[in-house]
Amino acid sequence: MAIDYSTDVGKVRLLIPDTDEANLLLTDEQVTAFLALEGSVKLAAAQALDTIASSEAMVSKVIRTQDVSTDGAKVAAELRARAAELRRQVDEGVGDDSVGFDVVDFDPHLGYLGYEPC
Repeated sequence: MAIDYSTDVGKVRLLIPDTDEANLLLTDEQVTAFLALEGSVKLAAAQALDTIASSEAMVSKVIRTQDVSTDGAKVAAELRARAAELRRQVDEGVGDDSVGFDVVDFDPHLGYLGYEPC
């Protein structure tokens, strides 16, 4: 199954990045749950990264064998830094994925010369 990057699930996958279709880290249901919890693509991606970071820190730890080593804590720190950056972008409205507008009632005479609406 190809990832559809025009969907919110696909956009979250692109941001985290979970794009190896043969070895996805998260199921579509998990990504959908993050979207439902957070309400935006970037916040869902940030939460997914934090969750992956927690898993990485718990599972990988620091492992050294012969000339190969892994450091789950460092990987987790990088994932958390990426999550923090996505949250900063949302806070500052950078690339806001919740673009919209409000419709408000407008009466140009309201308050003008003592006019009161009926």
